[in-house]
Amino acid sequence: MKKIFIFAACAGLLLSSCNDFLKEETDSILTGKDFNKTDNHFLGQVNYLYRNGSIEEYSSAGSAYIGPFASVTAMLTGYFRNSYEGQENVCQYARELERQGQTNNVSGTMDGVWDNCYDAINVANSVINNIANPEVAVVAANKEQYIAEAKFFRAQNYFYLVKTFGDVPLSMTAYSSADDDMMLPRTAKAEVMKQVVQDLKDAVSVLKADTWQNAKHRITKYVAEMALTDVYMYQGDYTNAAAMAQDIINSGKYQLTENSDRTLGSAYNKLRTTDDLPEVIYAQEFDNTIATSGWWPTYAFTSSATGTFNKYAITERVFGPYGRYLNIYTADDLRGQEKQFFATSYTNVNYEKDGKKEPKTWTMPTQQGVANTDPAYYDQIGCWYYFDQNAMEITGRGTKDWNIYRYAETLLDAAEAIAQTTGVTAEAAGYLAQVQSRALGKSVAQLTSSLQSLSKQAFIEACWTERLREFPLEFKIWDDCVRTGKFPVIDTAMHSGKVTYVDLIGATNGSGAVFKQTDLLWPISLNEIQRNPNLTQNEGYQKSNSGS
Repeated sequence: MKKIFIFAACAGLLLSSCNDFLKEETDSILTGKDFNKTDNHFLGQVNYLYRNGSIEEYSSAGSAYIGPFASVTAMLTGYFRNSYEGQENVCQYARELERQGQTNNVSGTMDGVWDNCYDAINVANSVINNIANPEVAVVAANKEQYIAEAKFFRAQNYFYLVKTFGDVPLSMTAYSSADDDMMLPRTAKAEVMKQVVQDLKDAVSVLKADTWQNAKHRITKYVAEMALTDVYMYQGDYTNAAAMAQDIINSGKYQLTENSDRTLGSAYNKLRTTDDLPEVIYAQEFDNTIATSGWWPTYAFTSSATGTFNKYAITERVFGPYGRYLNIYTADDLRGQEKQFFATSYTNVNYEKDGKKEPKTWTMPTQQGVANTDPAYYDQIGCWYYFDQNAMEITGRGTKDWNIYRYAETLLDAAEAIAQTTGVTAEAAGYLAQVQSRALGKSVAQLTSSLQSLSKQAFIEACWTERLREFPLEFKIWDDCVRTGKFPVIDTAMHSGKVTYVDLIGATNGSGAVFKQTDLLWPISLNEIQRNPNLTQNEGYQKSNSGS
């Protein structure tokens, strides 16, 4: 792990900030006794955490051919694929549950995840370890803020590592020299998660009780509470999950985005196009100068759309569903309709050739002889949620923020957590009804009454199904499978809206592969094991480059 920590210690020196955007620019490169002494030194390190580490595994679109790692993990369900998986083999190995025999081939990908998270952890540790030094010229209020933000990000990175690898080394020390002893063994998952919870609770106790938007896009109490809700749900601690989610709801600071109409003015199109909506609890910021969204706009369509746009050289659907996944939506569910989350065609009226506008139309590719009543007809449907029209047609620079936590998730977490602990109360049913109401166009009262008639288990499964419908392209599905121990078997009939839940281990995924216990975790990179002899490999995976 030496290269990880040395890089991270240096990386934090290169960043400073501005109040309205987490700007990255070079400051003086200060080392040794001159570093970690001023407000800017610590603010620069904290700002580094906003753009590096586990958040990149959800928001980074640095490649035209493969999305962020969280998208690859979601492919384990077999319901999603990368259209370019012939080159990006890790996607195919995930979808077909073949990673155990391909440890060497996926090691490079796992190196990136491991390095990114531990880079961020080391920078967070640098802030936490050093800011208490009496020689530090930082006012007390800023010290508390920086420590709280650093703890938030340290928790998020350890949480992501645990979900990916299971037991991982728990380091609470900032490393800055190759002479430091960094050959740490794996720490039990329970101990790591205990630290995750404590870090987030510490952050909640200090951070401002406001929205991320009002706090100039800095982490606030409610962002930390949403992260803590996520952690408690993952641990099956539904009592504490409910309490955290209810505090966010009762703050009155968030609301679901409303439909102006049920076409391009829908809530889902607003979420696609508009930043800083009151529904957004936390997002990764992008703009057209400091940090664009990379290749995100091109992920909306398969390569068949390349000729429809001329601001990007490549389009590739790096993460998209098989048609069967769309059966989670009934015909009246807005989310499953054209140009909400998905699209079958699009006309670019701004396409220019030789200085003249020449509209170009993309139409979803289909298999010859497959009827449009067959789910397979939609196997290459466009992922409209990723589409940034201005970027694709005018600027070639994506600016839409990537939403990490939305209020819809808070409501669904609260509904399930209350049902898990108290039963199907009016409160729980009301929270689920709010999310359904926006999609179905029915009143909250009507839906609440109907939901209250469900058994406890049926209601909990309704919450799980609603998550599938609400976050199809936000990479939530695999975490839900692991935390519940259940796999969603989506009906083969179009628009049935039916999902049944079976035990995850032994279930057949959407691509026909059967889940094994070893599929729950990814392998630790063989390079990491070679560098650190105290690391052990996850069960079922190759232990060394020799194949043993």
